[in-house]
Amino acid sequence: MFRKVAPEEVNRKLLHGLVVILPLGIFYAPTLFELDRTAMAALVFVLLLISIFVEVLRQRNVYFGEWFHITFGSMLRTEERNHLTGATYVVGATFLCAWMSTASETMAACSCLALTLFILGDAVAALVGKSIGRIRIGEKTLEGAVGCFVLCLVLAYWVFPRLPGFLDAWGGGLSWMHAIVVGSSVALLELFPVKLGHLQLNDNLYVPVLVTMIAYAVC
Repeated sequence: MFRKVAPEEVNRKLLHGLVVILPLGIFYAPTLFELDRTAMAALVFVLLLISIFVEVLRQRNVYFGEWFHITFGSMLRTEERNHLTGATYVVGATFLCAWMSTASETMAACSCLALTLFILGDAVAALVGKSIGRIRIGEKTLEGAVGCFVLCLVLAYWVFPRLPGFLDAWGGGLSWMHAIVVGSSVALLELFPVKLGHLQLNDNLYVPVLVTMIAYAVC
């Protein structure tokens, strides 16, 4: 039986879906606007600084904080009200992926693939888990992880090979094995949070980076 998913959660994941413009931007913008990849990484860094400034301002300025809460508060999770939002962590991951993409065109393709799969896969995992999830693993569900993996598999094997210039940068064909490894990496890392001692890291920051490195290792 399907459970009703809160409209705020749906809106949150739709907003995350729009963020897919970031990985596509770090891959295609240097070619479209005749920038080198270092300049692109610098632009994303500026975007990260702006995002952090907004985060600090909403915490320190009462009036801006009230406006932010009225405008976006319904989409914030409880732990995000007094800490960085997931969106800022995603921008941070985008910067790290953009910086990694300066190494080579292959790394740029891996960064774009990993970040896109995480953004969309994470959204599907949350929506599937909240609507039909029954088997809980920590704070998440097995059904959500399966939904994440299936979407990642479809995107990696059928969609990305058809994107202009992607396979040239990737360095050849994207096989079933590539798609399975990358897709399962996203699903498993999203399902099992990484902890350093008592500190739990934010998956929005580290998963795209780790999956980028995994994709580069197998491509």
